[in-house]
Amino acid sequence: MALRRNTRLRREYLYRRSLQGKEQEMYEKKRRVKEALKEGKPIPTELMGVASALADDLEMEDDQTFAMQNALDDEYATAGITPPKVMVTTSHNPSSKLVQFAKEMKLLFPDAQRMNRGGHVLQELVEASRRHGVTDLVIVHETRGRPDGLTISHLPSGPTAYFSLTNVVTRHDIRDGVDNMSTTAPHLIFNNFNTNLGKRVVSILKHLFPPPKDDSQRVLTFANNDDFISFRHHTWEKEGHKDVTLEEVGPRFEMRLYKIRLGTLDQVEAEDEYVLRNYTNTGRKRSVL
Repeated sequence: MALRRNTRLRREYLYRRSLQGKEQEMYEKKRRVKEALKEGKPIPTELMGVASALADDLEMEDDQTFAMQNALDDEYATAGITPPKVMVTTSHNPSSKLVQFAKEMKLLFPDAQRMNRGGHVLQELVEASRRHGVTDLVIVHETRGRPDGLTISHLPSGPTAYFSLTNVVTRHDIRDGVDNMSTTAPHLIFNNFNTNLGKRVVSILKHLFPPPKDDSQRVLTFANNDDFISFRHHTWEKEGHKDVTLEEVGPRFEMRLYKIRLGTLDQVEAEDEYVLRNYTNTGRKRSVL
């Protein structure tokens, strides 16, 4: 029963995605007609037959309704209605350091759960997460005892983002005598995500957290610098009327996006939305985020 339901939901999602190309084409036609009318230029020849109908549509639209709605973000259309439910786990046979890192990652997300991987395969993990209403499955990976990968899969239909990790520093490595970490919803800071892909990454990351209260004293920072995302976790406290003390509580690491797949972890046939190719960063090229 659950398999048929997931298949139906996936089919409906793929159908909605197929409409994106038609919507993009119509938006581009309206944009060109709008620019021509605004600047007093002739209507492009290929649009003469539909210019009158497009102009009528433009008269009934404002700036908000005219803006192109990205169908790829439809996976998060219901985000905010209910709090996210995050499940954190590891790759197979994790080392003690990866288990410790997974525990610290679990504490970053309010009300998150951590599951021992054991012998479970990806399909079993995804199906169990769907049954229990998990909205995001987070998996941390390692190489030779060093955490070096992070996978975030949004359920039930995707997307799945793959990040490499470098310079991982756990909370206990930052300072001795670590206090208990607050699990209140944090404020989020996203810096220098300017492209459409960058905004896509922001959407994937921010929906792992519920909206914070105004007096929350936790701050998570995702700062993009040449497509490397620096993650920092701080708490703040007021000292007097104007001074604020900022304290890093960890963990700390650098992330780099190398793939976004339009599906969940178990859907190997899903289309890739973005893949970091070889030699992408050679020479002087613009940042992708």
